Amino acid sequence: MKITFFECKDYEKKRYCAELKEHTINCTSSILTAQTLKDYRDSEVISVFIRSTLDKKNLAQFPNLRLIVTRSTGFDHIDLEECQKRKVAVTNVPFYGENTVAEHAFALILSLSRNIHKSYVRTLKDDFTIEDLQGFDLKGKILGVIGTGHIGSHVIKMAKGFGMEVLAYDKYPDSLRADVLQFKYVPLEELLKESDIVTIHMTLTPETRHFINEESLRQMKKGAILVNTARGDIVDTDALYKALKDKHLGGAGLDVIEGEELIKEEHELLYKTGNPEKLRTLFQDKAIFKMDNVVFTPHNAFNSREAVNRIMDTTIENILSFCKGKIINQIK
Repeated sequence: MKITFFECKDYEKKRYCAELKEHTINCTSSILTAQTLKDYRDSEVISVFIRSTLDKKNLAQFPNLRLIVTRSTGFDHIDLEECQKRKVAVTNVPFYGENTVAEHAFALILSLSRNIHKSYVRTLKDDFTIEDLQGFDLKGKILGVIGTGHIGSHVIKMAKGFGMEVLAYDKYPDSLRADVLQFKYVPLEELLKESDIVTIHMTLTPETRHFINEESLRQMKKGAILVNTARGDIVDTDALYKALKDKHLGGAGLDVIEGEELIKEEHELLYKTGNPEKLRTLFQDKAIFKMDNVVFTPHNAFNSREAVNRIMDTTIENILSFCKGKIINQIK
């Protein structure tokens, strides 16, 4: 079977080539685009990460395609309806980094609550004063968790270890989980109003794009902190920038941001396309990064040694199972 891996790192290539040696393997570090897919049109299986878009136009370029394996839990970069029409199975990695991403979310929270990022930058300048570096305790504070799935549940467990009270919002509340972990489901408006810190752990869908917007941010407690390790498009960049600039928000911990892919494409945007909407998003992203009450990491929350190994294990299992006539971890 002809298998192509896009966005593939060297360590991944070594593992996939070894584990799938009975098949024809192509590995490229490139994102799947109309330009980069030309050499791989005869692929029967393709594997991508989050920056490769498999829309109707790109899918049409793979006449022999039978399986898509995304090396992520999220699948908003894949047109599932078009895949179904073409009878192309789609699988993901449903569980790999629940604790990993939750730990990263708390790393962002602690960096902001104790001004760790500011302290580090200051000491690099040989300034060891502590003026304006006073933080706040997490004990006794209210954490609002939006999305109580696997990652959100791990965040709640950690919050309890810090002595925090937890309010949660989920479209599908799990009362048993709430009883076991001792948190309370509330309407979104109440969560935003009462929480000292709000952390997002929901899936990006057309319905959840800009779920956190100007109205939502106005409802948040003045001085509260927003943390996003889910997907950038869940938070409206314009609204976030205004809320931070106006000091309505006390800070933001971001592993993702709307338009993050534009940062790596900055040169092309500036000198070739001239797309004003994308340029505006790019400049606002850059402006947010420069704020001293913002901590940004480059979509790195998933990236622990253990989580990456789990992603590779599941990806290989998904492909080998398909080759044996059985589809596992299928997205429907």
